[in-house]
Amino acid sequence: MYNYLFFLIVPFLIGLYAQWRVKSAFSQMSNVPTTMTGAQAARRMLDASGLQAVPIEMVPGELSDHYDPRAKVVRLSPSVYNDRSMAAVGVACHEVGHALQDANAYAPLVIRNLAVPVANIGSGAGGMLLMLGVVFSMPMMLGLGIILFTGVVAFQLINLPVEFNASSRAKEQVVSLGIVSGNDSYNYISRVLNAAALTYVAATLQSVMTLIYYIMMFMGSQDRE
Repeated sequence: MYNYLFFLIVPFLIGLYAQWRVKSAFSQMSNVPTTMTGAQAARRMLDASGLQAVPIEMVPGELSDHYDPRAKVVRLSPSVYNDRSMAAVGVACHEVGHALQDANAYAPLVIRNLAVPVANIGSGAGGMLLMLGVVFSMPMMLGLGIILFTGVVAFQLINLPVEFNASSRAKEQVVSLGIVSGNDSYNYISRVLNAAALTYVAATLQSVMTLIYYIMMFMGSQDRE
């Protein structure tokens, strides 16, 4: 029981805290004005990097912003695309950071993109097998679930440097291109990006701890045989 609380509940609570942090930071920085919208900042950063051909599209949803490496397009949510705020600029430039990684064949991003199919299988089938292996006390099914779920953990570990690097590129570019100016503005942008990074760290920690928990269950079942 205590193992369950430590390995599953505690990381889950950390994940909730991380989500609260990013929403809180985004909400606060949404009230700090800038001279550019998120879309305008993203456009300047793309053009300055020679990526004039990469379009920027608005997509529905809240914090649904992402860069699509297959379509080579930056997609921004309405609140990021249209708003003139530190939050909008920070998020938009982070996504452009992924576009720069793609253009430069940034190795961790290349590996992450290749790992997406494996991670999708591990997340779906792996999670199901883990649950069934525990419910029906089938060590073989539990072991197969562990193998598949390991792909999810590996994907998230690879994803961490990708996200941190995209934020670093964004922080550097917003200053060098004059998108924001002054130490206060830089700190505002950093607050948004650092909060967002915490969600990736929390998600990775949750997956790692979940994997360890199921490995311990598997080893315990083997000892009982």
